[in-house]
Amino acid sequence: MHLVSICLIAVATLHHSSALGKFTANLEKIEPPMRLAEPIRKLLDEQALVVRDGDSVVMTIWFRKVIPVKATEEQVKNGLTYREIPEGTLVGALEFPRTFTDYRKQELPAGVYTLRFAVQPDIGDHTGTTPHPEFCLLCPALEDKSEDLIEKKKLIELSSKVNEGRHPAVLLLWPNNTKDASVKVIDKGNGVLVATIKRPVAAEDAKAMLSFAVTVAGVRKE
Repeated sequence: MHLVSICLIAVATLHHSSALGKFTANLEKIEPPMRLAEPIRKLLDEQALVVRDGDSVVMTIWFRKVIPVKATEEQVKNGLTYREIPEGTLVGALEFPRTFTDYRKQELPAGVYTLRFAVQPDIGDHTGTTPHPEFCLLCPALEDKSEDLIEKKKLIELSSKVNEGRHPAVLLLWPNNTKDASVKVIDKGNGVLVATIKRPVAAEDAKAMLSFAVTVAGVRKE
């Protein structure tokens, strides 16, 4: 192998390792926060997704025990995507122990938030701003008290309260089409890291698993 090729491989390996750093993702039994409204809290799984950077917790996510989706039997059979989750659906809840910078470079205060599914419109100043249009919007836990769907306009208004009305607080979702069911952190390049996990979903009587990949570090490049 040529010396140049060896150097390029070494540089690529170093970059990958430095991006991942000491990020880890694990399932841990942790009760959902008491700051959540009880109708929401009772829907959440006690097996929480905990993401750490070294010894420091970055975020803890409690997914809904079963996430409701709208899908035909054929869709369930062929495999589901995020788009089968109705917009405004409660997906789970999240806690930041300290300030977190989301993909839009917004600084989100430490605290507890609900997570609701939304799709970014591909119009106007939203065009081309993210690699994927699917998100979970973070809403203040003290103001989101029902498991019911929230209409999109109201959801945007509620999530925007996290940033004093400037823009919804976001957790970018990436496609996760692999059959690997393990919980882990993956490097998406450009400093973006995602944590992967599979979660139960249900369309009436039909049940399936949906793979999630949530952004846990990194911001968009201008």
